[in-house]
Amino acid sequence: MKFQESCRAYLPKLSLYISGEAEEALCTEIERHLEVCENCRIVVDTLRKTILLYRTWGGQDLPEDTKERLYHILDIDTFLDEHDL
Repeated sequence: MKFQESCRAYLPKLSLYISGEAEEALCTEIERHLEVCENCRIVVDTLRKTILLYRTWGGQDLPEDTKERLYHILDIDTFLDEHDL
Protein backbone atom coordinates (compact mmCIF):
# COMPACT_ATOMS: atom_id res chain seq x y z
CA MET A 1 0.00 0.00 0.00
CA LYS A 2 1.55 3.28 -1.09
CA PHE A 3 0.61 6.50 0.66
CA GLN A 4 0.96 9.99 -0.76
CA GLU A 5 2.22 12.92 1.30
CA SER A 6 -1.36 14.10 1.85
CA CYS A 7 -2.20 10.67 3.28
CA ARG A 8 0.60 10.88 5.81
CA ALA A 9 -0.94 14.06 7.23
CA TYR A 10 -4.29 12.30 7.78
CA LEU A 11 -3.13 8.97 9.19
CA PRO A 12 -2.53 10.22 12.78
CA LYS A 13 -5.96 11.91 12.77
CA LEU A 14 -8.03 8.99 11.54
CA SER A 15 -8.80 7.61 15.00
CA LEU A 16 -10.31 10.98 15.97
CA TYR A 17 -12.33 10.94 12.78
CA ILE A 18 -13.58 7.40 13.34
CA SER A 19 -14.49 8.02 16.98
CA GLY A 20 -16.41 11.18 16.07
CA GLU A 21 -14.09 13.38 18.13
CA ALA A 22 -12.58 15.32 15.20
CA GLU A 23 -13.72 18.85 14.48
CA GLU A 24 -16.22 19.26 11.66
CA ALA A 25 -13.70 20.97 9.37
CA LEU A 26 -11.26 18.07 9.75
CA CYS A 27 -14.04 15.53 9.11
CA THR A 28 -14.97 17.34 5.91
CA GLU A 29 -11.33 17.44 4.81
CA ILE A 30 -10.82 13.74 5.53
CA GLU A 31 -14.05 12.78 3.77
CA ARG A 32 -12.96 14.70 0.65
CA HIS A 33 -9.65 12.88 0.76
CA LEU A 34 -11.38 9.50 1.21
CA GLU A 35 -13.44 10.12 -1.93
CA VAL A 36 -10.27 10.02 -4.04
CA CYS A 37 -7.94 7.81 -2.00
CA GLU A 38 -8.66 4.10 -1.95
CA ASN A 39 -5.71 3.35 0.34
CA CYS A 40 -7.01 5.63 3.07
CA ARG A 41 -10.52 4.22 2.65
CA ILE A 42 -9.03 0.78 3.27
CA VAL A 43 -7.24 2.04 6.39
CA VAL A 44 -10.43 3.65 7.75
CA ASP A 45 -12.44 0.51 7.04
CA THR A 46 -9.80 -1.67 8.70
CA LEU A 47 -9.68 0.59 11.77
CA ARG A 48 -13.47 0.49 12.08
CA LYS A 49 -13.47 -3.30 11.83
CA THR A 50 -10.64 -3.58 14.35
CA ILE A 51 -12.54 -1.42 16.83
CA LEU A 52 -15.68 -3.49 16.32
CA LEU A 53 -13.75 -6.72 16.84
CA TYR A 54 -12.11 -5.38 19.98
CA ARG A 55 -15.44 -4.23 21.40
CA THR A 56 -16.93 -7.63 20.61
CA TRP A 57 -14.05 -9.87 21.69
CA GLY A 58 -11.65 -7.58 23.60
CA GLY A 59 -12.68 -8.82 27.02
CA GLN A 60 -11.61 -12.34 26.16
CA ASP A 61 -8.30 -13.73 27.39
CA LEU A 62 -6.15 -15.33 24.71
CA PRO A 63 -4.44 -18.63 25.41
CA GLU A 64 -0.74 -18.04 26.12
CA ASP A 65 0.48 -19.85 22.98
CA THR A 66 -1.89 -17.78 20.82
CA LYS A 67 -0.64 -14.59 22.45
CA GLU A 68 2.97 -15.58 21.80
CA ARG A 69 2.28 -16.33 18.11
CA LEU A 70 0.41 -13.04 17.71
CA TYR A 71 3.21 -11.04 19.33
CA HIS A 72 5.74 -12.80 17.13
CA ILE A 73 3.75 -12.12 13.94
CA LEU A 74 3.30 -8.47 14.92
CA ASP A 75 7.01 -8.35 15.77
CA ILE A 76 6.30 -6.96 19.22
CA ASP A 77 7.72 -9.88 21.17
CA THR A 78 11.16 -8.29 20.83
CA PHE A 79 9.74 -4.89 21.82
CA LEU A 80 8.17 -6.38 24.95
CA ASP A 81 11.41 -8.12 25.90
CA GLU A 82 13.41 -4.92 25.44
CA HIS A 83 10.99 -2.83 27.52
CA ASP A 84 10.14 -5.31 30.30
CA LEU A 85 6.40 -4.89 29.82
